[in-house]
Amino acid sequence: MLTKNKKFVTLGFILSMAAGLSLGITSLQAREATQNESRESKLEAYLKFTKILNLIEEQYVDEINTTDLINKALKGLMTNLDAHSTYMDAKAFKDLNVQTKGEFGGLGIVVGMRNGALTVIAPIDDTPAKRAGIKAGDIILKIDDKVTLGMTIDEAVNLMRGKPKTSIVLSIVRKGESKPLTVKIVRDIIRIQSVKAKTVGPKNDILYIHISSFDAHVVEKVRKVLKEHNNTRGIVFDLRNNPGGLLQQAVRLLDMFVAKGVLVSQKGRNPQDNSEYRAHAAGTDTHTPIVTLVNGGSASASEIVSGALQDTHRAIIVGEKTFGKGSVQIVVPIGKEDGLKLTVARYYLPSGRTIQNKGVTPDVIVHPGKVSRDDNDTFSLKERDLKQHLKSELAKIDSNTTRTQETNASADSNATKKHHIDEEELYDDAQLKEAIDILKALIITRGAAS
Repeated sequence: MLTKNKKFVTLGFILSMAAGLSLGITSLQAREATQNESRESKLEAYLKFTKILNLIEEQYVDEINTTDLINKALKGLMTNLDAHSTYMDAKAFKDLNVQTKGEFGGLGIVVGMRNGALTVIAPIDDTPAKRAGIKAGDIILKIDDKVTLGMTIDEAVNLMRGKPKTSIVLSIVRKGESKPLTVKIVRDIIRIQSVKAKTVGPKNDILYIHISSFDAHVVEKVRKVLKEHNNTRGIVFDLRNNPGGLLQQAVRLLDMFVAKGVLVSQKGRNPQDNSEYRAHAAGTDTHTPIVTLVNGGSASASEIVSGALQDTHRAIIVGEKTFGKGSVQIVVPIGKEDGLKLTVARYYLPSGRTIQNKGVTPDVIVHPGKVSRDDNDTFSLKERDLKQHLKSELAKIDSNTTRTQETNASADSNATKKHHIDEEELYDDAQLKEAIDILKALIITRGAAS
């Protein structure tokens, strides 16, 4: 039998007692949940941990720092709880503070763990990742030369962040592709424009609002957009590839359109982690029809909004099933420089269902892609094609003049399209086209009913 170093055994026992004390003062609920576990079995478990710790310190092939060993053990412990709980050392804790400022050097993607694989929840609009073609659902196998299997989310995020204008290579697996893809991305400062609005229809009376993330200004911006478009007869909220954000913003947005009842609740092991967010009737728009777009990149706060609108029958949900991230994390400082990010509760929708690992299933399932058109007016198509052909022929005769005119025309056209979605754009987006068609039907129905 191996002979143990007495000082290590003593240290291990002290650590065990300290751990026991720290666990013993948690809460009444924690004690009740473990009342069937005897003190002897707890002590035996703590001693097993310190025994293994001592054995590694004494016998491992390389000399290892005790602090590093404990930190590795803590990271492993947290990772095995769930995908979002983690131990943060000094560097990770500092990086978290940088992240909360909302502007940083990175790629512009939000990632999560799905079935143990590092998965893209959503690329953020107008970021390097989006421009490079990264898609929701992509599985990241490697970050540069580092394999992501076994990595925590925080470790992966730290690798992907870096100085602006530096490059990184991601090896990804994508559904429908026969082999992994290699994507080179140049980091940049990530600034998120959370709300964009456009109008639809000949009367500009359908309002399309794309919310890319729930930052601190979403409700303020949505209110401004609604005020500017006071002739709106229907609203499309586009929450596709929206990875979430601030719960309070999601609740306040819901409160603008739902007049009563629970909007979302969170329930945890301890009563102090339980809370309920209710609607208020004052200033609520319960009349304007709403259709909400979601997909596999919609997560967290965007799932709360879409799920609550669905449960309260306030909106029709269109698209694909959402990601399924419905847990609540808190950050607890442990020392001066490190801390824990710990899952303490789950979100529940008005009906009582959870979105954690389940997501929100749309009322109308529509997969992305273009809408196929069977246009019987073949003459119109031929005429349009003929015009394009004549333009190209004219360009051969007077290329400089024609190019200048086309550029100017394009600029004018883009200026118009910037705030309006035309028919061509609708047919290029099957999900949006379906949403608009449903919304038009709701507007007609509402008008007939009134």
